[in-house]
Amino acid sequence: MEHRYGDRAALQGVDLTVQQGSIFALLGPNGSGKTTLFRLISTLMPLQKGQITVAGAEVRDVIEVRKRIGIVFQSPSLDKKLSVDENIACQAALYGLSGAAFRKRRDEVLQALGLTDRRKEICEKLSGGLKRRVELAKGMLHRPRVLLLDEPSTGLDPGARLDLWEALRSMAAEGMTILLTTHLLEEAEKADQLAILAEGKIIANGTPDQLQAEMGDGLVTIHSEDPEATEKLVQEKLGLKVQRVQQQIRIHSDRPADLVPKLAELLGESARSITVGRPGLEDVFIAKTGHRFWSTSEAQE
Repeated sequence: MEHRYGDRAALQGVDLTVQQGSIFALLGPNGSGKTTLFRLISTLMPLQKGQITVAGAEVRDVIEVRKRIGIVFQSPSLDKKLSVDENIACQAALYGLSGAAFRKRRDEVLQALGLTDRRKEICEKLSGGLKRRVELAKGMLHRPRVLLLDEPSTGLDPGARLDLWEALRSMAAEGMTILLTTHLLEEAEKADQLAILAEGKIIANGTPDQLQAEMGDGLVTIHSEDPEATEKLVQEKLGLKVQRVQQQIRIHSDRPADLVPKLAELLGESARSITVGRPGLEDVFIAKTGHRFWSTSEAQE
């Protein structure tokens, strides 16, 4: 699919398949296109070019798609002057849930998210983590086949993030498909599968382990006063494929421990440091784009 804002391409050739009952993360820095994709999938913007199918419904059939999805936005949607129960009741009314069926489902959702003893509390008095759980309760109340989460960990402390992911795992285990956007590398690593977006394009797609395995077993990073000269010397003398990122020279190697002594002898004092580590998702991003994850454009999507 493709989407443009005037002359600027926000999405280009995006092609994704998300398996039922899985947690799929769209990872990208600000301006990468993930929020645009989220809005298209959730029917908040009309599709310009291409095709999107959500749980068997074409995204142009707005009513049918909205029956199948639940949405938790990045911005809070709770009425903070209402209680937990009252917020959930308002959501139920939007989906035509009432009577005994509503009460049964409400109690199930509250129990699943650990909110039963908080149901009478006013939402403005809840912690950030508890508010996020209430948002989730609203999003899953009508048993959506697909749950869409836009930056779900925004504003949460580490403990609340762990609680959130425990709830997501439980919902996925019951067959719900969860699609979330994030700019947090550590959050994307918890997903069953992820796609990395940069400048409106998918640059990598697979499980976290698969993507990191593509980078080899080890990563050698050289910090140098003159990275351009260091890059040239390593290429000419050792015949290695290197990547220069700002002041760093990066070399992917399956035998990094054997490489370090050779580099130290070759570079001498011109190398301020030579470090060895295991590649992570940011290394995947760097290998595909040539720049660091956090140094990309901060332009709005």
